[in-house]
Amino acid sequence: MFRNRLLLPVYVPTLLLTFGQGLLIPVVPLYARSFEVSFSLVSLAVAASGVGTLMGDVPSGLLLSRVSRRLAMLIGTLTVALSTLAIGLATHFPEVVALRLVAGVGMALWSVSRLAYLTDATPIAERGRAISVFGGVSRIGALLGPISGGVIATQFGLHSAFFAAGGIAAGAALFAGLLIAEMSETRPAVPVRSHWREMADLLRRNYRDLIAAGIAQTCAQMIRAGRQIIIPLYGADVLGLDVSAIGMIISVSAILDVSLFYPAGIIMDRFGRKFASVPSFLVLGGGMALVPLAHDYVGLLVAGAVMGLGNGIGSGTMMTLGADLAPRDSAGPFLGLWRLIGDSGQTGGPLVVGGVADLFGLATAALVLAGVGLAAAVTLRIFVRETLEARPALSPEIHPR
Repeated sequence: MFRNRLLLPVYVPTLLLTFGQGLLIPVVPLYARSFEVSFSLVSLAVAASGVGTLMGDVPSGLLLSRVSRRLAMLIGTLTVALSTLAIGLATHFPEVVALRLVAGVGMALWSVSRLAYLTDATPIAERGRAISVFGGVSRIGALLGPISGGVIATQFGLHSAFFAAGGIAAGAALFAGLLIAEMSETRPAVPVRSHWREMADLLRRNYRDLIAAGIAQTCAQMIRAGRQIIIPLYGADVLGLDVSAIGMIISVSAILDVSLFYPAGIIMDRFGRKFASVPSFLVLGGGMALVPLAHDYVGLLVAGAVMGLGNGIGSGTMMTLGADLAPRDSAGPFLGLWRLIGDSGQTGGPLVVGGVADLFGLATAALVLAGVGLAAAVTLRIFVRETLEARPALSPEIHPR
């Protein structure tokens, strides 16, 4: 079973890393706000990690044509650990932004290498479930992280959450470094062409898929990222909730999210990728549209719960789509480009929230993101081809040495 092959090298380190990063979800906007900056600059601090990831996606994919998955994962997690620890020591707002950028580069290297590893390890008939379990493990971290981050920040100060998250990321790096060394790895042949010629050829051969699926991926990741800043800011600035209450709302949303990850994988492998992804973004957009109607803790909790259900239905859908589309002779570079497209949406989500909120208010920003979710669903339904096919598995089995 894929779960046994992937448990130690991917799922456990992912749980640690996402838990550590989940600690920061309710903390980063409030930590940035403590420097007495505008909503736009708060959004910049939140989005800085995504900008760093954008900067690192394509280079990370090209690097995977030349180094092992293990080394890439190890460098990525260590970079996240060190930069996150340093944020807790920051004394000026620009330091926070710069360190978040560095953490984003580390996340890019981790993200691309782990997806390449999953693509190597799973045939297409199992890929939906394998990646949805991966998505579910990530969501478990998101479930446990925010409420823990809220408690830590309340008891010991906002900066303490960064020390905790950095230490956990260091543990993930150690765990991954030791355990991935015990697994065989598929390493692509080193190409003789230049990096840019390789990427240009990849774009030429796959531009149709990248345009249609890329638009859907951008919209999908934009609403997913935008909800992480809408809930904390709307709860704090509009409803007057404290960080513990906001962390609880995010964690309840994550409970519902986690509950659906394996059914999402079964749907993808039995009925097709779009059977999970289209309903996911319709429901996610509907939950976002409920935010302006929230007038108290319960109202925001309901909106967050609907968003959690929608996101759960789509667990792993965008990663599975990218893995399906990736050409086997250049999976690393393609997945780096695929991550770049999705991370553009993740970066754009907080920036859209901040810009629209400064001009028109947080309620309008939520409605704009609801429209983005609808756009993702429509694009997936009409313009993106179904990638679930009955074809021989080209991915090797991975066994302990």
